[in-house]
Amino acid sequence: MSWTGWFILFLIVQLIHFAGTWKLYKAAGRKPWEAAVPVYNAVVLMKIINRPWWWTILLFIPIVNLIMFPVVWVETLRSYGRNSTTDTILGIVTLGLYIYYINYTQDVTHIKDRSLKPRTSTGEWVSSILFAVVAATVVHTYVMQPFTIPTSSLEKTLLVGDFLFVSKFHYGARNPMTPVAFPMVHDTIPVVHKKSYFSKPQLPYFRLPGFQSIKRNDIVVFNWPVDTVNAFQQYGDGKYYYKPIDKKSNYVKRAVGVPGDSLEIRDGYVYINGEKNQLPDRAKIQFAYDVKVNGQLNPEMLYNRYDITDRYGFGNNTYRFAAISEESMNMLKNNPNVVEITRLRSEKGEWDPGIFPNDQKYPWNNDFFGPIYIPQKGETVSINPETLPFYKRIIEVYEGSEIGIENKITQSGTEVLLNGQPLTDYTFKMDYYWMMGDNRNNSEDARTWGFVPYNHVVGKPVFVWMSWDGINKKVRWDRVFTTVGGSGKPVSYLMYFVIAVIGWFAFDFFRKKKKGTKK
Repeated sequence: MSWTGWFILFLIVQLIHFAGTWKLYKAAGRKPWEAAVPVYNAVVLMKIINRPWWWTILLFIPIVNLIMFPVVWVETLRSYGRNSTTDTILGIVTLGLYIYYINYTQDVTHIKDRSLKPRTSTGEWVSSILFAVVAATVVHTYVMQPFTIPTSSLEKTLLVGDFLFVSKFHYGARNPMTPVAFPMVHDTIPVVHKKSYFSKPQLPYFRLPGFQSIKRNDIVVFNWPVDTVNAFQQYGDGKYYYKPIDKKSNYVKRAVGVPGDSLEIRDGYVYINGEKNQLPDRAKIQFAYDVKVNGQLNPEMLYNRYDITDRYGFGNNTYRFAAISEESMNMLKNNPNVVEITRLRSEKGEWDPGIFPNDQKYPWNNDFFGPIYIPQKGETVSINPETLPFYKRIIEVYEGSEIGIENKITQSGTEVLLNGQPLTDYTFKMDYYWMMGDNRNNSEDARTWGFVPYNHVVGKPVFVWMSWDGINKKVRWDRVFTTVGGSGKPVSYLMYFVIAVIGWFAFDFFRKKKKGTKK
């Protein structure tokens, strides 16, 4: 739905509100016309129900408002003496329309200074839980979101089992585009494994201002652009679903290419504008290797001494490792049982059909790729049969159907047509990024599915609050309370946090004791 459509819906809701409440406004000593003025009517209603004015803001926050609307309906009924369980149920199940019945058929008196304290312990618990959910949803949506690292694509910088806080405000928090959804979950409701949202209606894309842009080599959480995953964790039933942008699977990769860059991969290493990309010192590039041995290698030694943490297989006196860093390889080759180490790589010119842009005219693979231009907002490129494979999805999907425009590209001989009209060049409406893993042979990334549009960006990982070593079944204490960015080995701030918490409780204890003595 476009902004125009949402504005019309907003006006219709205002008319419905006015028609159902004007007599109640009058009974509260207000003017009936105040119920008809958008936004102002909500501020006045908060005064009528004896609630703070800032509740009005919560009514306009997607998902949060799904919780707040029923609360306001019930509070409105109680402000006119309708306190029974029946009144509460009717107010909610009729989506507030029960207020019409009260407005037109009942002679009610406004209770100006009614007590806001719940009458039962159950009511107090419900009230506390509701507003805890509201507060957590606001933080989760606009400030900070927890995230778990499930794969090894950024291993050594982010480990499998790291629990992160992802900042929404660094790049600017994105307003929820799917407004009817279960709070604080992504695409699937836990336990029951059911879809957590309704695909329609959709809000237009909107992002709050951030205080920094995505820089080259930043680690970024984003929605997987090509996601139509199978049946929301019910794998194997053959069902696939369209997913709105903000409900696509969350991925975390490194933005090795930013808008305007020319990117190329040579022998597994990224080159930007002809220069080899220099990663931060915490990053460790990893490649796949075959390691021929006499006998076998100790698995515990591989994990703890050589820091080989990814999967591997063994057969015919040869280990096939999915990922080894250069540092680990240099240690491993000195092992007396190692006979030969061979890096697994594709040859230049060897075409991998699963590699973007999935066109034989571009015989690229994971190790030799490009050069390719990363689109920048406002820049114009020539469109012809040779360049079309790079930009077709951008024009049809990312800048088309996903933002409410029906774009269809066809070809007539060598002529490219957009919605039936000749297309010779195209100006990009968004910035795009090239997201890759440091684990070059065991990472599904932009080499497979191409560009990541800016409207798919979720946030920036900033903090590891917990890390679980699934192999050794223990907490990695040296990673708890560490930062994602920065130079050198990560430093844990856990002890400083513990000291601060103890200090606060000690201060609070003596403060209360001092107050008690004065009494």
